Amino acid sequence: MNSNLQAMMTSWQPIAPLVSVPYTESQYQERIALLNELIDEVGENEDHPLATLLDIVGMAVANYEQIHYPIPAAQPQDVLAYLMAEHQLKQTDLPEMGSQGVMSEILRGKRQLNIRQIQALSQRFKVSAQVFLAVRE
Repeated sequence: MNSNLQAMMTSWQPIAPLVSVPYTESQYQERIALLNELIDEVGENEDHPLATLLDIVGMAVANYEQIHYPIPAAQPQDVLAYLMAEHQLKQTDLPEMGSQGVMSEILRGKRQLNIRQIQALSQRFKVSAQVFLAVRE
């Protein structure tokens, strides 16, 4: 075994239980706790010595969540209604969508969003346009 691998093996043993990929709910909860501590410590400082560890633990947590807690597909009108509620907006607060009648039809699922509306919503809410594409079942 070369000296680099030997050094890594020696250093890895103490931290492996903290940063290894979680396979159980308890391991996942431990990674969440570590992730929260890292976020508190590192913040948005990309030059912090623990910034790359924050990235690694974040990816491990995200991977576990994607497998065990998938986000269900949602209809575009449900996504729009959710975003409106989160931002405390009324139908009249989105003039780029058209008239209030058009907004009502969209929110009831009677009318589909067009490309212009999807682009406007994506920019307004800073989300991917894909969240406004219809789910096919």
